[in-house]
Amino acid sequence: MFKNPFSNLEDNISYGMKRSAHELEPQEVLLDRMSGDDTQLEVPLSKWSTRALYAGFVLLLLLFLFKTFELQVFASKEMQQRAQDNAIRSIPVGAERGVVYDKIGKQLVFNRSSFDIVCDKRDLPSSSFQKAVFLRELSDLFDLSFEDIREDFDKTFSSNILLAENLSHDQLVIAETRIQDFPGCHIQENTIREYVNGPSLAHVLGYTAKISPYELAQHPKYAISDQIGKTGIEKTYEAFLRGEQGQILFEKDAFGNIVNNKGEKESVPGKSLQLWLDMELQEKLTVELQKALIRVEAKKAAAVAIDPQTGGVLALVSLPSFDNNLFSRGISYQDYQGIINNLENPLFNRAIAGIYPAGSIIKPFIATAVLQEELIDPDQALFTEGYIEIENEYDPEIVYVFPDWKNHGWVDMREALAVSSNVYFYIVGGGFENQEGLGPSRIKKYLSLFNWGSETGIDIPGESMGLIPDPAWKQEVKNEGWWDGDTYHLAIGQGDLLATPLQVAVGFSAIANGGTLYEPQVVKAILDGESKEEIEPAVVRKDFIDAENIQVVREGMREAVKWGSAVRLNQLPVEVAAKTGTAQTGRKDREGKDFLYTWTTIFAPYENPEIVLTVVIEDVKEGTLAVLPIMQEVLGWYYRK
Repeated sequence: MFKNPFSNLEDNISYGMKRSAHELEPQEVLLDRMSGDDTQLEVPLSKWSTRALYAGFVLLLLLFLFKTFELQVFASKEMQQRAQDNAIRSIPVGAERGVVYDKIGKQLVFNRSSFDIVCDKRDLPSSSFQKAVFLRELSDLFDLSFEDIREDFDKTFSSNILLAENLSHDQLVIAETRIQDFPGCHIQENTIREYVNGPSLAHVLGYTAKISPYELAQHPKYAISDQIGKTGIEKTYEAFLRGEQGQILFEKDAFGNIVNNKGEKESVPGKSLQLWLDMELQEKLTVELQKALIRVEAKKAAAVAIDPQTGGVLALVSLPSFDNNLFSRGISYQDYQGIINNLENPLFNRAIAGIYPAGSIIKPFIATAVLQEELIDPDQALFTEGYIEIENEYDPEIVYVFPDWKNHGWVDMREALAVSSNVYFYIVGGGFENQEGLGPSRIKKYLSLFNWGSETGIDIPGESMGLIPDPAWKQEVKNEGWWDGDTYHLAIGQGDLLATPLQVAVGFSAIANGGTLYEPQVVKAILDGESKEEIEPAVVRKDFIDAENIQVVREGMREAVKWGSAVRLNQLPVEVAAKTGTAQTGRKDREGKDFLYTWTTIFAPYENPEIVLTVVIEDVKEGTLAVLPIMQEVLGWYYRK
């Protein structure tokens, strides 16, 4: 019926449409003549080429129909939403962030108004030149870096870009008078945090700061100008503190003009937090630690105070510290460099993440294990002459000496705890002559029961697990075998053993209260208007050590105060129990004296403990009295106030 212009001669013949030899068209004659030979310039397409063209045409048609069907049926809602988004715009209305109180209701965090400039990239000029002019004018107006703005504009995947944050009063006045000259830009009201005594609480409260592009991708309900908790309880309790953001909705036409106000969704304030923390104790402990660091010429320390009856964290100090207000306000480059280049690393929370050799504060835990395994009667005395000697099993002429800090003579378990005898705990920890010792496996078992070697579960992010070494660990990590000397060192808290101040305090809380291990908690209650939701103390385990065995250890710690290594604390207004300890750092001063990690842990009152306090100071010169004066001053003040 229809002539196919692409068919060859044979195809035409087959359809009865053969062209006469006399039917020559002018252009064919001219082209053949111009060729100068017998070759014809017009070459018909082959049958396969024709079919390929038909197939390609049909395929494109099918793809077009399929895509049309997909957009109309499967993606219709999405397309409608996109179209609506192009017309319906929203400005977020920030929710008032919840505040924080200490245990008696003292407010520790306040909200202060802040203003930002936010621009919607969809309303900015489309051409590159006009866009550059637009951004240049904005940067000049608010004294901002044009290159930084353009880079943020190109890299930000969100439709909104944060142009300027935390406007000064002068910038805000300019913005209010000129913002209408910049279509798509508006003033966004926010709040920034103001922390009471920032450096004192920086590691507990943490801080908020502007949300990062990565965080924005993880939290699609946030706006680019929002603050978000970065560290501390600000981060842990972000979902409670944040509240629910509101919105102002309006409709724009194709020219970017507002044509209809679509209403407003009110924001919902965030919930507030009440802490277990005693702010007065926190400040007193911080001040006394700072004084001690100056006195002993050291720079780093940490302290943790816990209520042993609940696990509530009464105080948590890490020195040196930093001012978290700097981050909340938008820290300057110079301030940030000053913090991160500080060799003492003030951002590091030593109280929960610093890991230290435990030294002699491990001995009460070794004692509970020895008694629980019934390896020795607590009243049985062992002779401690100031050292023990161990022969090399392959060469008896080689003798290893494990020293004590003095010759204590005959001591039973309570006396060994009171005077902190190394030899006694060498013997019961690693075995000697006829006395069986715990050995590394059982030492690890019981330390683990007190939550050493694992996270305690405190509601502040970033805690370390510490380390309890054993033969398998040493073989895997160091590719070395375990020998008796490793066990002796482990039994007195030396060697590869590492613990955090928080782990030590949590473990001693179980000894103080008679055998219940609590998960430490900073937050006591969540406040929502008139309502108050108490967070119940979380018991990790209880009755894992017999009560009579724990009592022996408590009595040994009490004797340490009455006449032993912590006798300085015997003049306090209440009866206390304590354990002191030192561990080597491996460094020496110019005179050859060791630098030590110096520990003390106390609980008080002895009969019905209300507080467990653990303090550690780094790099204390050998022979210097570092921690006990702090304990004496802080506890004296605590019970006299």
